[in-house]
Parts: sequence; structure tokens; C-alpha cells
Amino acid sequence: METNQGEPAAQWRRLRVRIRGSDPDAFGELFDAYARAVYNHAYRLTGDWPTAEDIVSLTFLEAWRLRGRVEVDGGSLRPWLLGIATNVTRNQRRAARRHAAAMARLPRDESVADFADEVARRMDDEEQLAVVRAALAKLRRAEREVLALCVWSGHSYEGAAAALGIPVGTVRSRLSRARAKLAKALEPRKGRGQTRGDRTNAVGPIKEGIR
Repeated sequence: METNQGEPAAQWRRLRVRIRGSDPDAFGELFDAYARAVYNHAYRLTGDWPTAEDIVSLTFLEAWRLRGRVEVDGGSLRPWLLGIATNVTRNQRRAARRHAAAMARLPRDESVADFADEVARRMDDEEQLAVVRAALAKLRRAEREVLALCVWSGHSYEGAAAALGIPVGTVRSRLSRARAKLAKALEPRKGRGQTRGDRTNAVGPIKEGIR
């Protein structure tokens, strides 16, 4: 179902009622409307497209499981879905860390390791990508989450607060810290041909319509 901010509250209410009532068509409309937003949000949190695809699937499965908790009165369900996606991403990261720890205890396959190292070297040759990734890596998880919601997904402070379940003031302070850290990390270095503007563009937001 295509929706926008100007729609009457009654339309949102009808969709919420249908979702609470386990209407599969309502979930199909929800997926069509917000799958791209969830996908982009997941990528911004993980930096990996295949992982983002997995998170989209898990997010909508979790949304179906939690459908009974949807309030009848309210506006867009986008903040709710992005909040679920954020939690799914956190769980994915914890699982990935456990898997990595388990793999580290296994005997190392040198041929596989050499190939992986070569791929990593090729990616590191792309200086701009390396700079951006390094800058984002310096952010705390909570800072990256508010950056993804407020800057890249275009949510208001209130929308991000609703998605993350935190006060609006906390969103503001985290976003301020994230921006300051990125600005410092992306400052031009002597001897580099790249300007600050170039690097800023590399992490510029892909604006999405808020529905």
C-alpha cells in the first residue's frame, strides 16, 4: 500500500488493525512499502549487501511474530520496522562474533587464508572506500544507528527515538557525537589528492521518502 505523510490517520489505523488481525495481504502491502527502506537501513548498519538481504527477511518474520503488539492508533509503521531491523542486526552481529570465535579455534587452512588476504588487499587498494569504512568503524554502534536513521533514512529525531526506544534527547546527543567523529575522521590529510568534499560525498545519504 502506497502511503505518505499527508494521509488521514484513519488509513493508518485500518492498516494497523489488519496487521493485528494477521491479514497476510496487509503484510504484503507493508513489505512492498518498506522493504527497500529496511534493506538500505540494514546495509548502512552492516556495510554488507548479502547480510542486509538476510536482515530484511528476518525483520519481516519478526514483525509477523510481533504483530499483536502493534498499537491500533498511530502513524507510519516505518519506525517500528526499522527498530526491529536494528535489533535483528544486533543479534546478527552477536551470532557472527560467536561464529568467528569458533572458527578461530579451528586449524587454519593456509590456502584459503591466502586467497582471503588477497581479496582484502584488493579492496584496500580502493582508498576512498577504506577511508569511509575506517571512519564509520570509529563510531559506537549506538551512534551509527542514529546516523543511519536520521541522516541516511531522513527520519526526524522523534522518529528515530521511536524506532530505537530511547528519548529524543539521547538521539540528538548521539547524532551530534557521530557527526563530530566523522568530520574529524574525514579531514583531509597532507599529501593526499582527495578533498574533504570528496570524502563527504562518499558517505552522503541516499535520501528515501518517508512514509
